[in-house]
Amino acid sequence: MRIPLERAVALGLVLALNGCGDDTSFSPTPENVAGTYSATVFTLTLAVTTVDQLVLGSEVELTLAPDGTTSGHLFMPGGGEGGGDLDVSLTGTWTLSGGAVTFDQTPDTFIRDVRFEADRNRLIGHQTFGHNITDLVLTKTE
Repeated sequence: MRIPLERAVALGLVLALNGCGDDTSFSPTPENVAGTYSATVFTLTLAVTTVDQLVLGSEVELTLAPDGTTSGHLFMPGGGEGGGDLDVSLTGTWTLSGGAVTFDQTPDTFIRDVRFEADRNRLIGHQTFGHNITDLVLTKTE
């Protein structure tokens, strides 16, 4: 069975337009971004090698309160100075501006330097530090 080209193009256009509904739009506010998050993607790319930090045992747990405060922790085996484990509190503050979330915590970790895009139930961070790339996706658990 052959479908004329015009009908195929029209059908493709209808299907494409149906996929563009407003039901997937998300406008981040402090109230709908607030919640508890866990890392579901955490990779470091060094030169040409990508290392999955979650497989190595790293953890990021972070709670964002509607009042702009944070609590949680970051754990990275071998991620501390001198090759020791990095295990720090993520107590501090968070700010939402233009759809992006930034953090201010006392420990000097990469999280303070990453701009996270707020998506529905996720915070998506991608940052280049020199020749290294960090990807961290935090997914809302509560």
